[in-house]
Amino acid sequence: MKISNKIQSKNGLNIIIVGCGKVGMTLIEQLSKEGHDITIIDKNAAKVQEMSNLYDIMGLVGNGASYSVQMEAGIENADLIIAVTASDELNLLCCTVAKQVGDCAAIARVRTPDYSKEAGYLREKLGLTMIINPEYAAATEIARILRFPSAIKIDTFAKGRVELMKSIIDQNSPLCGESLSNVAKKIKADVLVCAVERGKDVVIPNGDFVFEENDVISIVASPTEARDFFKQPGVETHQVKNALIVGGGTIAYYLAEQLLNMGIRVKIIEKDYKRCETLSELLPSAMIIHGDAANQDVLFEEGIEHCEAFVSLTGIDEENIFLSLFAQQSSKAKIITKINRITFDEIINNFHLGSLIYPKYITSEYILQYIRAMQNSLGSNIETLYRIIENKVEALEFHIGEDVMIPDETLENLPIKKNILIAAINHNGKTIRPNGHSKIHAGDNVIVVTTLKGLQDIDDIFAGILEASAPCDPKGLYLQEITY
Repeated sequence: MKISNKIQSKNGLNIIIVGCGKVGMTLIEQLSKEGHDITIIDKNAAKVQEMSNLYDIMGLVGNGASYSVQMEAGIENADLIIAVTASDELNLLCCTVAKQVGDCAAIARVRTPDYSKEAGYLREKLGLTMIINPEYAAATEIARILRFPSAIKIDTFAKGRVELMKSIIDQNSPLCGESLSNVAKKIKADVLVCAVERGKDVVIPNGDFVFEENDVISIVASPTEARDFFKQPGVETHQVKNALIVGGGTIAYYLAEQLLNMGIRVKIIEKDYKRCETLSELLPSAMIIHGDAANQDVLFEEGIEHCEAFVSLTGIDEENIFLSLFAQQSSKAKIITKINRITFDEIINNFHLGSLIYPKYITSEYILQYIRAMQNSLGSNIETLYRIIENKVEALEFHIGEDVMIPDETLENLPIKKNILIAAINHNGKTIRPNGHSKIHAGDNVIVVTTLKGLQDIDDIFAGILEASAPCDPKGLYLQEITY
């Protein structure tokens, strides 16, 4: 059965989404806003009807792995198929059929640990663009934060070569009341402050920008350089030594595995006895506790007051929130809270629950990053595009081809637009954080952070015609002077 309320997109990609669960719905909502031509497939007729009416898209009721259903959905003309049903096998089959019938990219959600360990093999043999595991992706993000606990969030971009770390300036921080240029003089660290969140506003700061209490700063740096940057103001930066995890689901398994490999002691509290037995077999180096963490006595018995990291990973958002609030009052631990529903994010943010992890959002964001890069690279030299800080800031990676005409000038002498920061340059396989004396060469990959939208080409970062433009004031041109 075909359900059509579609308004044809003009500039977007032709995308087929199989599965209208939480991840599928998140993708549909975001991609429809970005102007893509979307067709959804699901066995649930009511869900298909609802999403078709809500977002003016085409919907098909049926088996997404069926050849006839895919043909009816227009697989022959599709740019991308995304399979995010509840079944790993169905997702893989959907993508396999699509690759045989159409000439399109294919993304499959795969959650089973056995399949995840074979992701590379499956991706290569089946010709898939991406295999994504929501639980593993969430666990990886948590482990990354626990490696650098002073950060509330860490985004990686540019194929993992660059990390963007977010941290809050508290009232005791020496950064309060200081301008960025003064901070640069006092603190010797090779980092770039690329964005500052103040309330609902996001600023790419220049040298005159003055930090205030509760500012959320985003810095581009290696982990070592970030530690050097924060250590001088006296912020705790060491990797945690132990972690108390509540909830023994799949995320907890993946997280414990990664933390143990990092040398971090792990204790998991799980109320289901059979799951405890399974975890004990899978994680012999971890301590598995059979108990109900909703009982405060259990938490105290397991040393909540002394743990350095507390991670609430139960399947109930409300329970995770209360557990994190209790941990915040009972310990000095780094708090990480898993949230499944994203509809009340503004209210949840007011609870100060430490680092918030949204598995469904992480999954959809990974997929959206690829789609944005795929779309934006058509007719441009954009390699990857990421939207960060609640989609208010873009991080783009440009490849400088041999035919791109870049003047042989230092950055301080190039007319770079305001609200654009060149965060990194990858030159001959080495990533450097540039200063005013750095140059861009043919063959380089240039990473740009900006609040401007719609940049398509490296030329778009420049103000006016290069040959006719006079050098700009470095504060307005390059925006900050933290490393130069």
